[in-house]
Amino acid sequence: MKPRLIASIVVGVAVLLGTSGCTFMTPQSTEIQYSAAEGVNVYKSGPLQVRNAFIVANEDGTEGNFIAAIVNDTDDRHTLTVEIGPEGDTIRKTIRVPANSVLSLGSDETEPILIEGVEMLPGADIPGFFTSGDGEGALVSLPILDGKLEYLADLVP
Repeated sequence: MKPRLIASIVVGVAVLLGTSGCTFMTPQSTEIQYSAAEGVNVYKSGPLQVRNAFIVANEDGTEGNFIAAIVNDTDDRHTLTVEIGPEGDTIRKTIRVPANSVLSLGSDETEPILIEGVEMLPGADIPGFFTSGDGEGALVSLPILDGKLEYLADLVP
């Protein structure tokens, strides 16, 4: 009777490990950070965080509106420097963000920032470099959208 008991325990342990062993080696998808919207998030630009950043451009890509939510959860006012475009052909804009606030560019309260002089064809990406405070800054690829979606139509320059 002992061999049967030992065999049952071995089979039980093998089934248990076989059905749950994958979670020890596979990363959990809930731990992977991603942008759940059209734009990209920038967390390493300094004290400010940039969320859902993207550009809505006109059809020929000559003008585009920079859209984003900029979060300042510090007790001090900070300035975000945004450089959009390929190296050597960038447009530089600065945005002042009050302490303990969220500035939503492109909302009813705050106008988007118009970007001109850089080719921004809808469907492509464009480099964006974000810096605030003493941070090193962060380089991301900003998606360029058009106004074909109803909720973006009013954001086309």
